[in-house]
Amino acid sequence: MTGFAITGATIFTGEAMLADHALIIRDGRIDAVIEARALRPDIALTRLDGGILAPGFVDVQVNGGGGFCVNNQPDSAALRQIAQAHARYGTTAMLPTVITDAPDVMRAAIAATREALRLGAPGIIGLHCEGPFLDLARRGAHPAPFIRKAEAADIDGLIAADCGTLLVTLSPDQVSFADITRLAKAGVIVSLGHSDATIETAERALAAGASAFTHLFNAMSALTHRAPGMVGAALSSRHAYCGLICDGLHVDPRVLEIALRAKSHDHFVLVSDAMPPAAGGPDQFTLQGRSITRRNGALYLEDGTLAGCDLTMDAAMRYCVRTLGLPLPTALQMAARNPARMIGQHHRIGSLAPGLQADMVHLDDSLQVRATWIAGSAIA
Repeated sequence: MTGFAITGATIFTGEAMLADHALIIRDGRIDAVIEARALRPDIALTRLDGGILAPGFVDVQVNGGGGFCVNNQPDSAALRQIAQAHARYGTTAMLPTVITDAPDVMRAAIAATREALRLGAPGIIGLHCEGPFLDLARRGAHPAPFIRKAEAADIDGLIAADCGTLLVTLSPDQVSFADITRLAKAGVIVSLGHSDATIETAERALAAGASAFTHLFNAMSALTHRAPGMVGAALSSRHAYCGLICDGLHVDPRVLEIALRAKSHDHFVLVSDAMPPAAGGPDQFTLQGRSITRRNGALYLEDGTLAGCDLTMDAAMRYCVRTLGLPLPTALQMAARNPARMIGQHHRIGSLAPGLQADMVHLDDSLQVRATWIAGSAIA
């Protein structure tokens, strides 16, 4: 790929807003960020009409989108379709997410991710296994028949998965602390979620190697004044990352504001928790034989249980700015830099700095996505 420059928009590098600058891309990576007036006259230019050029969004929890679902179709073609659907909304790197299911479905999702990486599917960087080692009391939409304690063979299989970045959501009372340490030492990102664990159990899991909490507040033991629970562990830890679903439905905005005042913004991560209706999909779909319907922007099982989201990362970012009142740079960091750090990929993605992959999103003045690039290539 020959080099080219992008100019005409304010550039947010992940740390600073730069007016009158240009981004130079060469061979799919960022070559330099320079003042626009210093551009060589012979370089190819992509001129933007104002707005913000920001790091592409990194979504670590994507069950589906554009009508496709990881659990329903655990193959590389479906993963590619999900990534393409979300790329139109600014997501340039994602962990497709398989929720608790039969063992063959979980294995197929791992194999599909491995194949997608081999084929170079744009935007796919690994897999999130959300379950099956969860707490029945906090299972949410996860099917009870497949929830269980982890066995040695399960841990061995996850360590040997070889499917890029692997994130596993588990309940710390379903996986031993020794096995959490094994996973973490092997490079698996361990996130605590779907659990009724006490704060003491959660803190022991963090000490063992867990480093994150999945969709804070949802499907976990609540913060009370004598039993701080999983939420208390998440907010009191200086180092653990916390996923947030910012759609106005999963968590009351006042609760989100309290959380954001309690802990450094550097350790909050926006997630879509998207299901097939997100990113242009239909209003109704079937998951594991259960009908799920979109009503007023929310997804529900027939019994009224919330079942994932109709959300894209750009909408979550706008919610943070417009409803929660966060500064735009902070919201953009929560959508890109922070999740890249959470999964140990900040040396590759999540910021606009020399040497990193040229993953970018162009936002207009109303923060709507106008263009997306993955490794320097524009996404239609």
